[in-house]
Formats: sequence, structure tokens, C-alpha cells
Amino acid sequence: MRKRSDTIPRVAILVESTRTYTRELLAGVKGYVAKHGPWNAFLELRALDSTPPPWLRTWHGDGILSRTFTQRAADLISATGIPTVELRSTRLKHSFPFVGVDNSQVGRMVAEHFLDRGYTSFGVYALPTENFFEERVENFRAALKARGHPCPMLTESGSDRVSDWERNQARLKNWLSALPKPAGVFAANDQLGLRLLEACQTAGIKVPDEIAVVGCENEELLCAFASPTLTSVQFDGFAVGYRAAELLDTMIRKRRTKRTRILVPAKQIVIRESSDVLAIKDQLVARAVRIIRQQAMAGINVKQVCEQLNASRSTLERRMKASMGRNPKEEILRHRCREVERLLRDTDMTIEAIADQTGFVHGHHLQRVFKQRFRQTPGQFRGHFRQPAD
Repeated sequence: MRKRSDTIPRVAILVESTRTYTRELLAGVKGYVAKHGPWNAFLELRALDSTPPPWLRTWHGDGILSRTFTQRAADLISATGIPTVELRSTRLKHSFPFVGVDNSQVGRMVAEHFLDRGYTSFGVYALPTENFFEERVENFRAALKARGHPCPMLTESGSDRVSDWERNQARLKNWLSALPKPAGVFAANDQLGLRLLEACQTAGIKVPDEIAVVGCENEELLCAFASPTLTSVQFDGFAVGYRAAELLDTMIRKRRTKRTRILVPAKQIVIRESSDVLAIKDQLVARAVRIIRQQAMAGINVKQVCEQLNASRSTLERRMKASMGRNPKEEILRHRCREVERLLRDTDMTIEAIADQTGFVHGHHLQRVFKQRFRQTPGQFRGHFRQPAD
């Protein structure tokens, strides 16, 4: 908590308040200020196309948190000379330090989501308007290519004219119809995810049985409005806001600007109806995967999986390897380690407590497996997410 004798910083928060992610981001800023403040915050309701407030030109503040959408706004903010942290990765020219989402991780995350469900056919619906959209798509395709899977891409035209929209939907339906089924398709954002679902509906393509769809940004209104409801990548908006406020506070106190780039991993994939299915043709393997997902954290082993399936270990291992490229033990460990990653990132639980909650015999066992898989200790992994802003 800041000493009462210190000057209370005046901070302008130029962040749109219309989206799920940005509201979570603002909550993160509030979380930091509640712990380390106070701040005198200048915050107003803003939309995507809101211009910089007129008072900013002559404002004598101490810091700015901004999601900047135009070069004009970036130039205006730069001209103030006030320490600024940018919260939106763009092609705009400025020298602000950046805190935001690790979009390269997003693409890999979605690829893993589809591969987990047994998909071998894929597609991606891309948007070329921003670097972060392209980064998501490129890393999704790269992750699939590394596993031997091609991934055809369709690029959105970006036009808002009704005639162009209808033509684009016809093009989208043709593209979806040509994909080998079942296929997993990644949309660069949730708006594109909705367009995919609409095209599937009008083309008579079943979702998720023939085409599974995953969007990005987890805009809750859009995802819930979609039919079927849209699976989407949820960003860690709270962590982004907290880290940005932490960085800005350091810049204000030390009277210097540090050019840096802090990337925060996405939180999770929120699974909804559009991808809640397994694309594994071998029903024995599909049943095994369901059992493992349901009971991996309870400590289930391969022998117990085989007993529930009334199948021999050799049969299950052979058929699972043929369908998924990994054996039952690897699948169990993969689910456990994913949960370990989440708990290390999002909680302060001890290694022993995490081991107990994720089905490992003890903490030493967890540490050994984790280091073998990730080439680092759990402590080193956790430290990556607890780095101070300075």
C-alpha cells in the first residue's frame, strides 16, 4: 500500500468497456490498485471507435493505460510525454511498452484441443487486419504441420457491405463443404466463429458432428447467442490488467519508460456445444479417452482403465496408438500435467497439494515427471508467471 505522504498518481484509463475481455482487464487494474494504490483514475465508458478524450491534450497526469486503435490516437498520446502502457498489440507506430495476450500460445492451444479429440482434418478462418489475428492463425497451422497435418485457410474479406457479406457466406459454405469430415475449424475471433456456424447451418452441415468450431476471445454474449453455443479461447484479462498496472506504477515511481513486452498466456478453452465431441472412430479408444478425462485426477492407472473397458492392455495400447499416436499411460500423464500447469500458473498451492489433487503419488513424482516433459522444474515454470514488471 502506498504511503499517505506519497503523491497519489493520476492515471487515465483509455480502455473500451464493451467487451468481456476488456471488462476483465479493467478488473485486473482495479485489483492491482486495491492492493498497491490508491490511484486517481480517469475512467469513462468507451467503445471500440471512441476517440481520445479532448482533455488529454492539456492533461497533467502521471500515467496512461491505453488500448489504442488509430495512429492519430497513438500520436496524441505520445505527444503528451506521459508514461504509457499499451494494452492492444497493433501495427501502429509508437514506443509504448506492451502488456497483452500471448497469441502464439493461443494457436497451439486450439490445435491441441482438436488433436486431443482425435481430429485429423482441419481448417482455419483467418482475418488479416491485425498482427495478433495472423499470429494466432500461423501458430495454429504450425502446430498442426509439426504433427503432419495440413490445414487449409480461408481469409475473411473484411467488407461490411451486405452484398459482399452474402457473397462471402456463399464462399464460406463452399469451403466448409469441401473439407474432409469430421474437421476441426479455428476462427481467428468469435465474430468469425459465428459466421462459421451460420454458414454450417445454411449448408446443412452438422455441428459439431461434421464440423467442430472454436472461436477466440470468449466474448460471452456472442458465444452464448450462437447456435450451437460457441467454444472459445478465454484470455486472462485480469492478469493482463494487473501486470499492466504494475508496470505503469513502476514507470511512474522511477520516472523512466522501459520498452518491454509482457505476454500473458490465455487462461483456458471454454468448451461449449460447437466442439464438445470426440472425433475418434474407434469406439473402444473413444471410451478409454472419456474414462481418462473423467478420472485422471483421481489417480486412475492403465490397469484400471482396461478393467472398466473389459479389454486387455495390449489391445488398448495398440488401438490407442493407431488412433491417437500415444498410449494410455501417455494420455493419463498428459491430462494430469495440463492440470498441474494450470494450478502452478493460477494458484499458490504447494507442490505436494498439487500432486495430491492431480493424481500423482507424491510431490517428488510430480516434479520428476514434470521436468522430463517440460525440461524445467515446476518452480521454474511458476516463476515465469510471477516475474515482476521491473
